[in-house]
Amino acid sequence: MTGSSAGQFIRLGETQRAPVEIHIDGESISCLAGDTLLTAMLLNGRRLRHSEFGDGPRAGFCNMGACQDCWLLLSSGERVRACTTEVRDGMDVVTREAR
Repeated sequence: MTGSSAGQFIRLGETQRAPVEIHIDGESISCLAGDTLLTAMLLNGRRLRHSEFGDGPRAGFCNMGACQDCWLLLSSGERVRACTTEVRDGMDVVTREAR
């Protein structure tokens, strides 16, 4: 996830909120309380997931829960929309299919 040289997003403000640690495909990333999952992931990388239809990496689209482009899977099996789901400390997101 963080293997990218830079994130898609850059945080410009609200830097004083409490830190939260989440896991993306087993890799820990830092974000802030109140961040959406989409924000946390795109601050730390260039994509949310790869399209299940084979048309490449996806980074969300509408950012308001209407387009269906940012669905992600938690390790618990729960499906969530990254753009409307706030991060929780210890959240564990899976973006790769098990091999």
